[in-house]
Amino acid sequence: MFGLLKAGDRGKIIDVSHVGHLVQRRLLDLGITEGSEVCVKCVMPFGGPIMIESCGQCIGIRRKEANQIEVEKL
Repeated sequence: MFGLLKAGDRGKIIDVSHVGHLVQRRLLDLGITEGSEVCVKCVMPFGGPIMIESCGQCIGIRRKEANQIEVEKL
């Protein structure tokens, strides 16, 4: 889960099946799939989104949805 990673940590996405179908589709459209390597750029305070970088682009994911994505720390 992204909640275990801090800003600057790298990880590999293991499973996205626990998030909603629309979120899965959006991640796929952005090129973020199972097996993708990501870097946590910033964790916003007060339960805000998590900014991650993958494939040269930076995106924000709601913390609730990010915590449903299984990630392995690299």
